[in-house]
Amino acid sequence: MDLAELTSKAQAAMAGGSDFSKKVKFDFGDTGQLYIDGGSNTVSNEDAEADATIKVDWDDFQKLAAGELDPTMAFMQGKLKVLGDMSVAMQLQGLMSKFA
Repeated sequence: MDLAELTSKAQAAMAGGSDFSKKVKFDFGDTGQLYIDGGSNTVSNEDAEADATIKVDWDDFQKLAAGELDPTMAFMQGKLKVLGDMSVAMQLQGLMSKFA
């Protein structure tokens, strides 16, 4: 999966509506960003202001999305960093399952 495919899957997941109402940005470094605005159910690759920014390597994100890497372990090992509101990141688990 590449960033364009992830963006498409995220758009499809948000199109049907979601109980996620915050703004979150996944920062994949050189690979780019995925910005999810739960309030308006939109997804883009812009570098916009978010309630929480999750910094994670692209390969590690793919493992997280596939369920091959536990988010808590990734956080504890420093593979995943959360800037901003940690509770927003905690709300993402249900949404992430739709990205696999």
